[in-house]
Amino acid sequence: MTIKQKTVNTSKVQAIHLNHYPWPQRFILWLACGFGSGLIRPAPGTWGTLPGLLFAYFLMPYPLYHALAIGFVIVIGIWLCQRASDILGVHDHGSLVIDEIAGVMITLWFLPPTGLTVVLGFVYFRMFDIIKPQPIKWIDKRVHGGLGIMLDDLLAGVFAWCATAASVWGFQQLA
Repeated sequence: MTIKQKTVNTSKVQAIHLNHYPWPQRFILWLACGFGSGLIRPAPGTWGTLPGLLFAYFLMPYPLYHALAIGFVIVIGIWLCQRASDILGVHDHGSLVIDEIAGVMITLWFLPPTGLTVVLGFVYFRMFDIIKPQPIKWIDKRVHGGLGIMLDDLLAGVFAWCATAASVWGFQQLA
């Protein structure tokens, strides 16, 4: 069964109250909302990035496990975003932040696990996710469903990875 979704300005979407949903839907929403971090206001996308930073920081010394975790979060995230959108009846609700978790994990992959790297990665990722330069903006507007929700943040993660890697390299040259 296909549910027609509407695109809305997520800044005006009502907050999600998990206790209004039956248990299976509540669990899907809780995961899609970044273990509840995306339910925090204001700036749910910023709050929702924090679990991804934590996961990435502990995985940074292990690039293979980091890559496997990124792949897992992407695959499960596409499914979770589609299911959560179907449950809510809204495409890309602002509280759905599993895409931010995957994006920031990409940002920090194969980089040195330092405080500077994590801070730079966080700042660059949020910048690219909020500003949405082309082609991120094009993807955000034209690719729908769970894949569309995830894809713009994955690309923002790639952009942020390039900026973070260049900055880390630049700081290393200065040292």
